Amino acid sequence: MSDVEIGMMYVMCCASCGTEEVDHIKLKKCNACYLVKYCSVKCQKEHRPKHKRECKKRAAELRDEILFKQPESSHLGDCPICCLPLAPSIDEKASPMMACCSKIICNGCNIANQIREVKGKLLLKCPYCRHQLPKSQEEAAQIRMKRVEVNDPVAIWRLGVRCRREGDYESAFQHYKKAAELGNADAHYNVSCVYRDGEGVEKDKKKEVYHLEEAAIAGHTFARHNLACYEGINGRHERAAKHWIINAKLGDQKSMEGLKEGYPDGLVSKEDFAAALRAYQAALDATKSPQRDKAAEYEIFKSTSG
Repeated sequence: MSDVEIGMMYVMCCASCGTEEVDHIKLKKCNACYLVKYCSVKCQKEHRPKHKRECKKRAAELRDEILFKQPESSHLGDCPICCLPLAPSIDEKASPMMACCSKIICNGCNIANQIREVKGKLLLKCPYCRHQLPKSQEEAAQIRMKRVEVNDPVAIWRLGVRCRREGDYESAFQHYKKAAELGNADAHYNVSCVYRDGEGVEKDKKKEVYHLEEAAIAGHTFARHNLACYEGINGRHERAAKHWIINAKLGDQKSMEGLKEGYPDGLVSKEDFAAALRAYQAALDATKSPQRDKAAEYEIFKSTSG
């Protein structure tokens, strides 16, 4: 009998007692490594000492497969109006976030909409959901709270940011944590920072790294850059380079600089460096448009004339 056939028999039987999977007996896979099956919780616990090492190794391999998979875009994605990629990090001037719908709009679309409304003497509205823009900070805060009440992860994350600015670290952490549970990448990043700095909680390196990884998997470039630095500090330069390459392909400047510094020392191959550089430039070019250039000029004009 071949190794493959033996392996198949192993998977189709309880790894502890050998019970075969039949119509009335359903086996459940180990939810960490998916390599073996068990007929009961009791069998799984009894088999744990024999399986622990193999399970841990395979679980780490599966985690790395997810972690080092190239995301299609940064966690911010595309502008929902012009459909061009947003810059990989939040910049309120380049990509403002709308309080009414929690959507991030590129400033090209935002300024173009404002100019159209001013010329037409129209009410100022959100360029995405078309709700009337808040007239004050207090009104904007009320709108954001309504979105918090309906479990909008972006609104909950932003409330956490606001609490932190006010020095309420405990509330900030709770909001970050809830938004992270709802899948918000920025919240995962902030939770990692909380565990790193010990703001309202005990410092925890393991939890810090876990939340950095969750954010990085979702395309958060700051989180992945921090992971690259963490791996580099611990002498795992190959893993650091992998993170920088993934980030560079998303248009992250700091990661591209990291690759440039590491290339002369042989931390990244010539082929990988060239491919990352080409992808980095392509990612930057993809975020450009005449409308966004005009908006940038308009912002410069406002800052110099104000």
